[in-house]
Amino acid sequence: MKWSEISIHTTAEAVEAVSNLLYEMGANGVVIEDPEVLHRDWDTPFGEIYQLSPDDFPDEGVFVKAYLPMDSSQLVDVLDELKEQLSHLTDYGLDIGKGTIAVNDVHEDEWAHAWKKYYKPVNVSERMTIKPVWEEYEPKRPDEIIIEMDPGMAFGTGTHPTTILCLRALEKYLQPGDRVYDVGTGTAILSIAAVKLGADHVLAMDLDEVAVRSAEANIELNGVHERITVRQNNLLDGVDEQVDLVVANILAEVIVRFTDDVYRVLKPGGVFIASGIIAAREADVKAAMEASGLELVETIFIDDWVAIVAKKR
Repeated sequence: MKWSEISIHTTAEAVEAVSNLLYEMGANGVVIEDPEVLHRDWDTPFGEIYQLSPDDFPDEGVFVKAYLPMDSSQLVDVLDELKEQLSHLTDYGLDIGKGTIAVNDVHEDEWAHAWKKYYKPVNVSERMTIKPVWEEYEPKRPDEIIIEMDPGMAFGTGTHPTTILCLRALEKYLQPGDRVYDVGTGTAILSIAAVKLGADHVLAMDLDEVAVRSAEANIELNGVHERITVRQNNLLDGVDEQVDLVVANILAEVIVRFTDDVYRVLKPGGVFIASGIIAAREADVKAAMEASGLELVETIFIDDWVAIVAKKR
């Protein structure tokens, strides 16, 4: 079967927004090629990334790729729409870099499984390891938490800095018995981690129906379906029950728009963990949190990515 590979040359700041555009165009997942991983200083004993070649990455910026099963007549309309939507991202203050789009024809067997060689078990915190379902792995400590993932071609394998920041914050701040909202759940990695860390129940929400299906599959894979509910939902719209913790690994531009809702659904003393934030937007997110009545607790970094922890007074 032939597929059309659509590759967008953008910036790290715009990766999630560009990925979302590709999902809206009909992609079932995206591939992120960020040269940052070539120079990352991993502080864990495992080989998180293997056999990476600089030839597979851009000299600057990031490639975001998606694969669509369509003929050339359909592709013309999709590309026109994609170009228009891509240009609108600058209206939200996002730097999309070059913003160029390239298209190639590929056969399914060329890429369907080749990417798996790059995805190995990743130790992301003191206790948590993310393991692709096809890899063998022996725990290194008695209390190690293993999260099984089958991401397909989807973003959210657990190796992106924003995900690692959230996982580490969950390990530090989540208390056994907590009830949690995971906003923009994606592959549900944060929801699964929360339950394995002792959460009583998690409501995992995402607006994208593809993400909802991916979340449900990974939740089932980890045997935690009885304690996680997945819902197709826009942020915290229509959500009223107060919980102990809210986690959101999404764009800063989105976070600043729903901090009032986070305050509303948190119990007094409840924790908000927010990531997906590029360092240049840190001050904006903090200002929105404080304006909503949240108290800043901690800011943690990996390179140019930021996670902010706040509490409801």
